[in-house]
Amino acid sequence: MIESLFTAATESSTLTLTDALLTIFISIALGAIISFTYMRTQVGYTQNFALTMIVLPAIVAIIILLIGSNIARAFSLAGAFSIIRFRSAPGDPKDIAFVLFTMAAGLACGVGSFGYAVLFTIILCLLMFVLKVTKFGSKKATQKLLKVTIPENLGYEEAFDEIFKKFNIDYELRKVRTTELGSLYELVYAVTIDHLTNQKEFLDAVRCRNGNLDITLTMSPTTSEY
Repeated sequence: MIESLFTAATESSTLTLTDALLTIFISIALGAIISFTYMRTQVGYTQNFALTMIVLPAIVAIIILLIGSNIARAFSLAGAFSIIRFRSAPGDPKDIAFVLFTMAAGLACGVGSFGYAVLFTIILCLLMFVLKVTKFGSKKATQKLLKVTIPENLGYEEAFDEIFKKFNIDYELRKVRTTELGSLYELVYAVTIDHLTNQKEFLDAVRCRNGNLDITLTMSPTTSEY
């Protein structure tokens, strides 16, 4: 009885309305579960992406239903999609993982393996919640980008060594450039700050040293900013 749930429900070559509706509704339900998991385990998300994850499994399932075992349909569908160009900015790795997750659910529903689709969806969603609760992979110290403007009469090589040591901050001077016709220097540091460090006190100490000139602390720096 249980094993029958994990066998393909659409083994016959003839596609019936009942099989099609069952496939679509199950894929939408699984997409909703995955979307709910995404919204509960991610800090920030967009409504468009959450809605897309509900629809995507049904789209994949419909494509698989239409192709079936027909090789000609598969090649014609591949040709149709080859003329469509998808352009998007590189996304977060977790977002990409959820997209693949929804596509796998739709693929399993499309071939009629509803039992396996439900099984791995539940297991992976529970895994996402466990990883969220345990904060797996989170770092106690994060790397940030510190930009400090100093006057020309302040030696930049060891200007803030004492402050970095006082707050136990690892640092590396990445870039030095002059501004305001050479009257000011802009220093760029890659700093590693512990989560227990009081960032306001640290910035106040730097501000007192550089004469209250511009200071910028970037929370999530990119490689190009260095």
